[in-house]
Amino acid sequence: MTRMRAFLATLMLSTPLSVMAAEDPVTTFVLDNGMQVIVVEDHRAPVVQHMVWYRAGSADEPKGASGVAHFLEHLLFKATDKLEAGEFSAIVSANGGNDNAFTSYDYTAYYQRIAADRLELMMGMESDRMRNIRLTPANIETERDVIIEERNQRTENSASALFSEQMRAVQYHNHRYGVPVIGWMHEMETLNLDDALSFYEIYYSPNNAILVVSGDVTPEGVRELAEKYYGVIPFNPALPERLRTEEPPQTAERRVIFRDARVAQPYVSRSYLAPERDQGAQKEAAALTLLAEILGGGTTSYLTEKLQFNTQVAVYSSVYYRGTSLDDTTFNMIVVPAPGVTLQEAEDAMDVAVASFMKEGVDPAQLERLKKQLRAQQIYARDNVDGIAQRYGSALTTGLTVEDVQAWPEILQAITPEEIMAAAEKVIIPESSVTGWLMKVQEQGQ
Repeated sequence: MTRMRAFLATLMLSTPLSVMAAEDPVTTFVLDNGMQVIVVEDHRAPVVQHMVWYRAGSADEPKGASGVAHFLEHLLFKATDKLEAGEFSAIVSANGGNDNAFTSYDYTAYYQRIAADRLELMMGMESDRMRNIRLTPANIETERDVIIEERNQRTENSASALFSEQMRAVQYHNHRYGVPVIGWMHEMETLNLDDALSFYEIYYSPNNAILVVSGDVTPEGVRELAEKYYGVIPFNPALPERLRTEEPPQTAERRVIFRDARVAQPYVSRSYLAPERDQGAQKEAAALTLLAEILGGGTTSYLTEKLQFNTQVAVYSSVYYRGTSLDDTTFNMIVVPAPGVTLQEAEDAMDVAVASFMKEGVDPAQLERLKKQLRAQQIYARDNVDGIAQRYGSALTTGLTVEDVQAWPEILQAITPEEIMAAAEKVIIPESSVTGWLMKVQEQGQ
């Protein structure tokens, strides 16, 4: 019980009982068994989004069992103590809702979007499969075939997907972010019942879960139902600390050349190791978010102007950064060369353009326009209960708090050109980069 009290004390320090902001009316509390609950009220329509997020994704898998987190996600739609295989989704559909699940590096989430008066039904079913799945060898065989086919369709049959997979594997030498979420094929083929149940027993417990309910609900109503259905599930005292193998300092630029006869459009891709959003310290991530938009966020971005309009060496360019990550993430650039332009010429032009930006710095007027656009996007996002639940769930499973989520829009608005350039100078360095060429087989002499 000492560990239980310490866990709850730590959790309560980071999530006060009620947190209200102009953007979202949010209430958060913790059940006696350690399950964190987030309630976001929106009474404009009688609809609710019910999500359970587990702090367990592919980066938490044991070595040699890649893909087991995603495999288990599939298996949770099989039988439980109360439901037959497939009955969960059938009941959701029969009640006019839809449901699904997804796995990422840092989390696995299950959700239902349904009429608000069906929330209790959803909690009853979701809490049942938190601890009561009933798997058989036949389940393992059939569902393993399903995920293998999924990999065949989404990865093996896509040259760009295989290329991206290799880029991450080269970027991360020691961290599990270098292993694909779906898993390596040779390890997926060996996943068995013990692998699935072991991951389930370790990570699928209330003190490793976050319940996010957004929509036409009240905090009191959600608390009553959560205590009734989730609160009776025992706390897992054996839940391990969330420790990851760390990436050693990257001191040499790396390169990937991926050749495939199926490539229709060759392109250059580059990624840099970059810091993620951290609890109480989001300014650097905010600066990188704005940097990505300035460099390659649309038709008015810097790379688009330099590479597509001015020199016409590219038909497409993009820069993106996703800071919601438990550990170091990446800052990415893509350039698709124009007809007749080689990959080397496209890469050289990208380097020249980036160097030019580093010398010129941020255009204050462009930054202000971008901030206004982001503000508008954030206002429109409040109309989407799905997106609201996603925003809080992904943040809290990667180490952020409700306060961090609600502070994020204002932090973005307060970032200065100087802070953006400081972040750029820290991240955009050759030593932390991986540059890749996706090319046709016959182009190997370029």
